[in-house]
Amino acid sequence: MIITIPLVITMLITFVLVFLFVKTIDKRLWLTFLVSAVLTPLVYFYAVYPMINIFSNYHHEKYFSSELWQDKPSLRYELSDDMITSEILVGQSKTAIESLLGKHEWLSWDDSNKDYNNNKWNYGLGLEPGAFNTEKGCVELSFKNNKVVDLRIYKEEQKLDAKE
Repeated sequence: MIITIPLVITMLITFVLVFLFVKTIDKRLWLTFLVSAVLTPLVYFYAVYPMINIFSNYHHEKYFSSELWQDKPSLRYELSDDMITSEILVGQSKTAIESLLGKHEWLSWDDSNKDYNNNKWNYGLGLEPGAFNTEKGCVELSFKNNKVVDLRIYKEEQKLDAKE
């Protein structure tokens, strides 16, 4: 998990609220502080974070890892932010990308040639974390001279029924 400013701020707010609540139970400051320090992570991850996740699209970011990308596709959305901002894929060859991300999931369509474009690889990121999200995220890698030159994240409507 990447420590971000919103994470730190919400953890501090949670600590203050837990501290004020525990202070109403016992007036001993050292005990109140100790109990609040222990309860804050539990309250945050089991009460505050689920509520934030339901009503917004905030999600924890994770450092990019090739093993996580390939073994746990459900975490791809959280890994994608670090992958794009660190630009670790830019300049990599197709074989290097295939070893990092695995075989491409699909190729982009090229209207001018009426065929699939072998220089535009796509990978699914899954649904963005949150309760009311209906679009799935995807990342498109563009190659030029067998090297990645651009990454683009886009969203598609999630199709839940095969008839659609």
